[in-house]
Amino acid sequence: MLALQITSMKQFMSQLLASETFDPFLLEEATIATATTMTIDGHLNKDFFASLDSDENQAPGYDFMPWSNLKGLCFQLIKGKRTPLFFKFVFHLKPELTEKLLLREKSSVEPDQIRALLLMIKYDGSKAVLTTGTATTTFLLTKEPDQIWDRTLMRYLAQKGISTEVL
Repeated sequence: MLALQITSMKQFMSQLLASETFDPFLLEEATIATATTMTIDGHLNKDFFASLDSDENQAPGYDFMPWSNLKGLCFQLIKGKRTPLFFKFVFHLKPELTEKLLLREKSSVEPDQIRALLLMIKYDGSKAVLTTGTATTTFLLTKEPDQIWDRTLMRYLAQKGISTEVL
């Protein structure tokens, strides 16, 4: 597990809400507190898609909605003259990217042993902290997936110009 504090909020918020930087993620949950508190449950309602006839309206092949489908809504909830009191986003790296990452890093852990590589973003009114995590399908004796995920995320954020400091 890794905790990183964002050092440039304006630049980070632009990356989060107005670019494709976080599109490799699925949104499990979002909570945004402004004048009211809004909560978005990112779990897909597969029954909603089952009633649609068109191939264009098929459900994504995930348990959660892709961030790219919800970031516009979150942007609308956050934008304005006043900063939010609080927000929290819980992301999962898309499963196919998790598998590619583990294979590329020659991990001793099988991809089906990893339920999700997680990223939580919490803003408390003054600072934003990113926290990583790994959800597994079984008990693992190794922390290798956590270490791979932490290193990969730090490299990714640096490539995208998102400045952080380790807490």
